[in-house]
Amino acid sequence: MTVKETSEYLRIPLPTVYYLVQRGQLPAVQIGGRWRIKRSLLDRDVLRKDKEAGQPTALIVDDDTAMQALFKQFLKKAGFNRLVVGCGEEAVKLAEKQSFEIVFLDLKLPDIPGDEVYTRLKALHPNLPIIVVTGYPDSEILSRILTHGPVTVLQKPLKYELLDKTLKQLGHKGVSD
Repeated sequence: MTVKETSEYLRIPLPTVYYLVQRGQLPAVQIGGRWRIKRSLLDRDVLRKDKEAGQPTALIVDDDTAMQALFKQFLKKAGFNRLVVGCGEEAVKLAEKQSFEIVFLDLKLPDIPGDEVYTRLKALHPNLPIIVVTGYPDSEILSRILTHGPVTVLQKPLKYELLDKTLKQLGHKGVSD
């Protein structure tokens, strides 16, 4: 793929692709002064489509920067790769390109309601564990999600101990392991 095609495929800005290629963080070769990126290596090494590749990956969907930082720090200690997005559409686009071991989903997002994101993620990956994170446990959005079946719900403000316990209950290594 060309750099431009890679930019569109990963949905990241063109200068970022050049930056990552030049630093060897994307699998690329230079042919005739132009960079070429091999999609199969990109999928395997960067997007982790190959199940054997490395750490589990968690998707965090929350527009609150403080919550994003908490998840990044906690999940790093728990041995997860982390992808953090602040809106629902971006989360769905990522889920179309790769699979995740776990998703932490806020209900109140700036673009679309959390229940719509939940439904679309489940349509793409029916067995994907999605943990709902909310400061509004009695909201109508949560009620609509609960019509799909049992759901793990964590109430904000979150505590490390509760996140750790939740990961362990879902069969992942926790921070205290």
